[in-house]
Amino acid sequence: MSPVRSCSRTACRQPAVFTLTYVYADSTAVLGPLATYVEPHCYDLCAEHAERLTAPRGWEVVRLPSEAASPSGDDLEALANAVREAARPAPAAGEPVGQAVEVGRRGHLRVLKSAQPNRER
Repeated sequence: MSPVRSCSRTACRQPAVFTLTYVYADSTAVLGPLATYVEPHCYDLCAEHAERLTAPRGWEVVRLPSEAASPSGDDLEALANAVREAARPAPAAGEPVGQAVEVGRRGHLRVLKSAQPNRER
């Protein structure tokens, strides 16, 4: 078996560079970069067949960019914020967590007790 995947079109032996997927609910054919793994109900296409691809009447063809785009500044900032959020220390035992107080811990599980509401009369 060759490590290079070939085009799914009959009698075509060119190497596949795109993957075609159908979204029947939206009447859409999605043509994107070659999938990492062979997926059922997806078709690998060579450059020539991908270029000549047409869809049935009433269907839309969505062509995704084949080149890996570099992340934008917003993407990198969002990633940095997510890492900072994950690195924040967890609340110490006994501190209120939402509307409850942590009273015990066993491994990754916590025992919570409902916080008493402050009622001033």
